[in-house]
Amino acid sequence: MASMIDIKRRKSSIESTEQITKAMKLVATVKFQRARQRAEESRPYFYKMHQTIHSILEKAEGMDHPYLRENSSRVKGVIVISSNRGLAGGYNHNIVRLIRDRGWDREELAIYGVGHKAMEILEHRGYHMVSDDSEIINEPEYHDAKRLGDKVLQAFEKGEIGEIYLAYTDFKSTVVHEPRIIRLLPIDPVKTENENSKGKLLMNFEPEPEELLPTLIPKYVCSMIYGALTASVASENSARMQAMDSAVSNAQEMISELELIYNRARQDAITQELTEIISGAEALK
Repeated sequence: MASMIDIKRRKSSIESTEQITKAMKLVATVKFQRARQRAEESRPYFYKMHQTIHSILEKAEGMDHPYLRENSSRVKGVIVISSNRGLAGGYNHNIVRLIRDRGWDREELAIYGVGHKAMEILEHRGYHMVSDDSEIINEPEYHDAKRLGDKVLQAFEKGEIGEIYLAYTDFKSTVVHEPRIIRLLPIDPVKTENENSKGKLLMNFEPEPEELLPTLIPKYVCSMIYGALTASVASENSARMQAMDSAVSNAQEMISELELIYNRARQDAITQELTEIISGAEALK
């Protein structure tokens, strides 16, 4: 059994760790509340923009546009959104695992990284990093998303990449975060799943779709990136809040166990001292 001094030192160390994790939990909670509000405010626009683009394409069948067809490049440009800090449970590794398990050839991937953690892992595993925009994730704004969107769109138009994907963590609730990969370009003119909508005119176009798409699709790409950024920030802080809460609970359990061990060791020491005193008194008789 460890000595009482060793037990006290270990207990003191764990108590210091508990104070740190409590403070980190409080900070993550404050950041999460703010990030969740931003994510919930941007979500309607995020989904409506996606729905609008596909509604336009549904009513404009047979349209030929560079954003609707694959170019000669086999390279897939993937915008990977993670975090710049750890201690968030499996948040960053879930994004890496999602890309790894996709079955893509890493030689045909160009990673546009937002967040150091996933970038470091992917780069270590041999993935090609095109750019590092990790500062965006600290306080994402729409102009940051537009700058990143313009970058990948320019690469797509030049034929450097043939497809654009977005890998992020979708914020569902405080305890549910879903890693997702969606394809931004080329856009698939997918039919709506609602059979009752067939035959209904969703919208009229002025100007024609061919004139509208060059303006609307870049806005669509930037809006999707911004929505993914806000959802990822909310997911990150929620994951960190949960991880720190678990760390606090574990520290408290360890402290309780050490207190029991210390009390037993102290009782054994007192018993030993009493035994020695009694034995000495008996020997003097």
